[in-house]
Amino acid sequence: MSTEPEPGLAPEHTKPPHIKNEPITMTVDGQDFRIRERAGRPGEYDFDWLSGPHEYGFGITRAAGAAMTLAEMEEAIRGFLAEIDPATGYLKE
Repeated sequence: MSTEPEPGLAPEHTKPPHIKNEPITMTVDGQDFRIRERAGRPGEYDFDWLSGPHEYGFGITRAAGAAMTLAEMEEAIRGFLAEIDPATGYLKE
């Protein structure tokens, strides 16, 4: 049995998670997020900040319904957290 990846298949760690039916939870830089793909809307995601000081989060809509990889989700969360004002817990003005 070969351990070489098959041509045309992405390595397992880069494949998008299956979240169409169930949300996933991701921890990034000590912060917990629930990620859900919107029902019937491929490529549209809601990110809920579970460990934040408020009920808060953000959404992403990808062109042509493209799925996000775990790495892209992590990058989106880091970008969101970088825009949070630590004094208020909300986006910087």
